[in-house]
Amino acid sequence: MESALSHAPTITLSGGAEMPALALGTWPMNDAETADAVASALAAGYRHIDTAENYQNERGVGEGLRRSGVPREDVFITTKFNREWHSVAGAQQAFENSAERLGVDTIDLLLVHWPNPDQGRYVDAVRGLAQLRDAGKIRAYGVSNFLPEHLEAVFAAGLTPEVNQIQLDPAHVWPAEQQLHREHGIVTIAYSPLGRGGDFLDSDPVQHAAAAHRKTPSQIVLRWHVQQGNAAAPKSGNPARQRENLDIFDFALSDAEMAAITALDTGEPGRHSSRDFGH
Repeated sequence: MESALSHAPTITLSGGAEMPALALGTWPMNDAETADAVASALAAGYRHIDTAENYQNERGVGEGLRRSGVPREDVFITTKFNREWHSVAGAQQAFENSAERLGVDTIDLLLVHWPNPDQGRYVDAVRGLAQLRDAGKIRAYGVSNFLPEHLEAVFAAGLTPEVNQIQLDPAHVWPAEQQLHREHGIVTIAYSPLGRGGDFLDSDPVQHAAAAHRKTPSQIVLRWHVQQGNAAAPKSGNPARQRENLDIFDFALSDAEMAAITALDTGEPGRHSSRDFGH
């Protein structure tokens, strides 16, 4: 049964793939929780699911997709691989592993999950992804948690990721990093787009915009993300919250509202700048 909500608009990646701007995040759900969440999200109108090898729920994503009845070609699947696959051949093996767990023949977007600069092989991992795209096994490739110095090393090798997925929210805006992405045609995808216990949802700019547009604070912040041209992957296993998160495409924030929310940036580093391997 098709949702009454509109599907999220798509963003055209540099390689030509059309990526829905709003994804269902699945960390830290297990396979059973993920299967339920994916099935309900697809029923609500989501067409982009975000997972990773490290989340240990790719099988749940595949089960939820099959249970939903939505055709595979209508769903954009993003997944990511771990540090042991940081080589050209390793990226190929990581693809095969994830495709098997997901139960699919192709993956829409495959990412290097963290640069892991201590082992120094992330450029080869990206090179392997580019070869996978050229072979038609994936539709797009990118990175996650890459800082500017990591991206510059990739650029120096003649490679340009199509996306960089980072922790991004009104408290962690990363303006210089986002500018670097724009200069190179890289789409920014925000994970934890609603923060992790941050208080910006209660801030005056968010609360005032919520009242003005008759939306929830979470909807205001998600709209702030996508209105910049970024994508966002909020996690929710609750069908009502999933529908709420998707219902952000029938209004627009003013320039003043956007600027006020952006000004909430604390300038403090987010998780993606550390070596933590949680997301």
